[in-house]
Amino acid sequence: MIEFRLDRGSGVATYLQLVHQVRHALRLGALLPGDRLPTAKEVVAQLAINPNTVLKAYRELEREGLVAAQPGLGTFVRQTLGGASLPDHTRLRRDLAGWVRDARTAGLDQEDMEALFASVLLESFREGIA
Repeated sequence: MIEFRLDRGSGVATYLQLVHQVRHALRLGALLPGDRLPTAKEVVAQLAINPNTVLKAYRELEREGLVAAQPGLGTFVRQTLGGASLPDHTRLRRDLAGWVRDARTAGLDQEDMEALFASVLLESFREGIA
């Protein structure tokens, strides 16, 4: 089951942070079809937020077709996101962790790495590589 975290200083609406975390979990295979999301009551207890915030996030995910609410049972994942298999994710994550170590050794900080990664990603899509 997913465990939500909030960054109260991010400037991103709380409900969107929940939506983004579910999407990331779906892309990474941490949530699979049939998995139940925490109830609004569980999320409220964990994060001390308004129940309507959780319900708004879940409605957005439902509108996108990613989850389905089953009255009295909970909210369940309907589909995953992402195209790579779990073994591919594992390999790519390992490779990326090596790249991050190399970048840190070269003196790059987090913002430097994010900028470099974003520029390479954008360039690869422009050139049709990705």
